[in-house]
Amino acid sequence: MSKDNCKNYGGVCGGGIYGVGMIGALVYFFNQADSFGGYIFAILKALIWPGFLVYQLFNFLN
Repeated sequence: MSKDNCKNYGGVCGGGIYGVGMIGALVYFFNQADSFGGYIFAILKALIWPGFLVYQLFNFLN
């Protein structure tokens, strides 16, 4: 989507969907953590989970 289209929809362009996904990923990864370092790592994984998803999708489609 171009920036012009984002202005027509209030400037959101999927940010809400990414936010809900990030919260869901954060809850999922927090449930697996068992130490302070695990919780820090869970936050980092929750921020970059779409990259892993796209990477695995492209590997699957190969």
